[in-house]
Amino acid sequence: MKLHFVLKKYRAKIGLLLAMIALASCNAIKKVGEQQLLLTKNTVYADGEKTRSEEVKGLMAQKPNSTLLGYPLRLNLYNLAKESPDSLYQDWLTRKEGRQNRLNRILSEKQVKRLGESFVVRGYSNLFKRIGEPPAIIDSARTKKTIERLEGYYGSKGYFNNSASYSIAPSKRKKRAEINFNVTLGKPYFIDSITKNITSKQLDSIYHNKLDEVLLKKDQQFDLATFTNERQRLTTLFRNSGVHNFQESSINYSISRDTTIIADDQKMDIQLNIKNPGNPNDSIPKKEYKVSRFERINIFADYQFNNDISTLDSINYQNYTIYFKEKLKYKPKALTDAIFFEKDSIYRDLDYVRTNRQITNLNTFKYPSIKFDENNENATLVANVFLAPRSKYSLDTSLELSRSNFQLVGTSFGASVITRNVFGGAETLSLSARGSIGLLDDEISEESFTSEIGGDINLTFPRIWFPLNTEKIIPYYMLPQTRLSIGTNFQQNLGLDRQSVNSVLGYNWSPTNFQKNTLELFNIEFVRNTDTFDFFRVFDNTYQRLDNIANRFDGFRDPSDPLDNTIQYPELSDAFEVPDPDNSEDPRLIIPIKNSDAPNGTADFTNAILTGAIQTSNDTIRLVRSIEERRQRLTQNNLIFTSNFTYQKNNRQDINDNSFYQYRIRFESAGNLLSAISNIIPFEKNSDGQQLVYGVPYSQYFKTDFDFIKHWRAGNQQVLAFHGFVGLAVPYGNADNIPFVRSYFGGGANDNRAWNVYTLGPGRTENLNDFNEANFKLAFNLEYRFPIVGDIKGALFADAGNIWNVFDNVEDEDATFNGFESLGDIALGTGLGLRYDFTYFVIRLDMGLKTYNPALSGSERWFTNFRPNQAVYNIGINYPF
Repeated sequence: MKLHFVLKKYRAKIGLLLAMIALASCNAIKKVGEQQLLLTKNTVYADGEKTRSEEVKGLMAQKPNSTLLGYPLRLNLYNLAKESPDSLYQDWLTRKEGRQNRLNRILSEKQVKRLGESFVVRGYSNLFKRIGEPPAIIDSARTKKTIERLEGYYGSKGYFNNSASYSIAPSKRKKRAEINFNVTLGKPYFIDSITKNITSKQLDSIYHNKLDEVLLKKDQQFDLATFTNERQRLTTLFRNSGVHNFQESSINYSISRDTTIIADDQKMDIQLNIKNPGNPNDSIPKKEYKVSRFERINIFADYQFNNDISTLDSINYQNYTIYFKEKLKYKPKALTDAIFFEKDSIYRDLDYVRTNRQITNLNTFKYPSIKFDENNENATLVANVFLAPRSKYSLDTSLELSRSNFQLVGTSFGASVITRNVFGGAETLSLSARGSIGLLDDEISEESFTSEIGGDINLTFPRIWFPLNTEKIIPYYMLPQTRLSIGTNFQQNLGLDRQSVNSVLGYNWSPTNFQKNTLELFNIEFVRNTDTFDFFRVFDNTYQRLDNIANRFDGFRDPSDPLDNTIQYPELSDAFEVPDPDNSEDPRLIIPIKNSDAPNGTADFTNAILTGAIQTSNDTIRLVRSIEERRQRLTQNNLIFTSNFTYQKNNRQDINDNSFYQYRIRFESAGNLLSAISNIIPFEKNSDGQQLVYGVPYSQYFKTDFDFIKHWRAGNQQVLAFHGFVGLAVPYGNADNIPFVRSYFGGGANDNRAWNVYTLGPGRTENLNDFNEANFKLAFNLEYRFPIVGDIKGALFADAGNIWNVFDNVEDEDATFNGFESLGDIALGTGLGLRYDFTYFVIRLDMGLKTYNPALSGSERWFTNFRPNQAVYNIGINYPF
């Protein structure tokens, strides 16, 4: 009965939906001819078994039209274009007698002609054709090409006698069909024996020394890819074993089959052939591949292309000859440490690559030019390394448009003066200044703008600057760098305005192209809050909570209301602003003003509660104490003296690699050095027993983060992306909480997109404070990315996570992590997004909906306010992970 009622009530809407689906279906075949079929699917069967290999799918010479969630959007856009807009225009122009003449008199004959070529007539049709996609009509020529590709592919896998065919399966839907490709594989061929014919004795010796690494093995099924990989392996082996001029083209294979054995035997004999370079028919004798050693290594510093080498001066330093003009501007060791060729050592491609990378890492020279002079008689090499200097001084300026979790849009600008080779050892000194201004989201702050201005001095050494020799642990091929920096920053941002001074001594090195280590031995930051008197103005939610508590003690009671249980404390009346008699608004606590004699209502009230001057319940005392502790924590200055280590790894080959992983793990320890010093030199202490350095309590905590990203290629330009984050900061010793600038928050464009930044959590609380933060965080994101039209991409996403307090001074059960049961407070946001790809960066718009809100209770947690008008919209630059 209820179902009948629902169907009856929504009959018109259901009918409209069905009509739209039918219309879309008809539109898909709008430009498919009567004797044509629209390709809807390709299926490949190998010996009757369906294959889902992405490699096989890539062999299809013709593919179905792309779809967006099953809907052929680009095809339908293409079908909206008119086939002959010019003829339609001419038909319209001559349909009524005199129309063309009237237009010629008004616009002129030339303009009427141009009108037919304008966007009004043909523009939108051209646009739809450009961003759309023509119907994939089954083409027998392309189908036969696919057959050839399939037979070639399976032949390369050892199925030499395979055969392929296809059949067209018409669909029940009009003018549509699928193509089924059937491949009969036959018996595969296997390797029976492997022999070799290596002309060069030295190559033969190198080959035998690495027999355990050979990829081709007896009884292995033939696979052309294995032969290709073996050729690449041998080329790399020889070129890293001293044969600097070895070419992969010198390797080939002879394949034969013994015809004396039974006919259906699928065995084959393989012979590896490695010939010397050159043509055997040449009259000039061929050169033999030999292992070459370096006889001499020349380094040309400050090289210019018009230099006459004979006029240059030179010095010898540790078996290197350094050439220069007039005066050598670099310390010899700085140059030789960047060269990985050594006198009397064999040539290795690996050293060639490392030399290029390390010279580039010096940031003093342009990309180097390395040339070799060969003496084939005695197999020796002379390496010439040409170093063209970059400018001694340079000025870099930048202007950037950005979007963050805090800002709707921000503009930053900066300038840096860079001085290279400061002390002669390829050091780089950078003096930079920066500034920014951003528009804040009204949902985040009552302030409209954020601004920042600052400057830094950075000194970078292309080596590890340390009292002990670290070259054996961190050799130069790992691109070591030492960074010394000091900077200051003035910030008018979220929360209280602050000034910070930061100093860093850090090191970084990369053992491989896919790994990076960063060690900050000292990272010292002093944060000074500049407008602590504005705490209750900035943190409005916190003020509202305190004022609501104070309403019971404001000394104003409505005698006409017998239910008004307000407790009267007239002695606190100076702490409140008495409203106008004609205004029914309750009196509010006075917020103090800097350098003013106005009463400090908020401080007087909290002091009266916490000292017992006002008798009240334990719950009220606990709430007021919590508010006061938060005020003190966010208004006190911070001295953060840390050491940290970060390890990063990824396996992404290039920017087009859509199937990769990367992770980052970070450890940070704060305050331990100062704590050790306090055992030798006693520090002053405040009333809470915290040790002070120049009147500021230093922070002490241990913090660790783990960040993981994994991408899977899900199809043509389709990616499934996962992100996971776990972070924990534990205060101890001289601190019972984490500084605000080092704590975690939830929500925002790069986190859980169904919540605005700083509004998620902690735990199952909601809008507890204006800027909610905590010291434990879990975050997980899953996003499916797909193409829509041209450079416009789409995404469906699910974001889960929350923040909690743990091991600190927060006592609220709703905000703390209490074991596995607290995992039920993980918030879930889902939504969809649009992206426009500008190649170098991506602009994205995401709509997040609160799917599971832990701040609500019971069944209300699921899908409450799950509507577009209740969604959170985020604008971002580049992908969030």
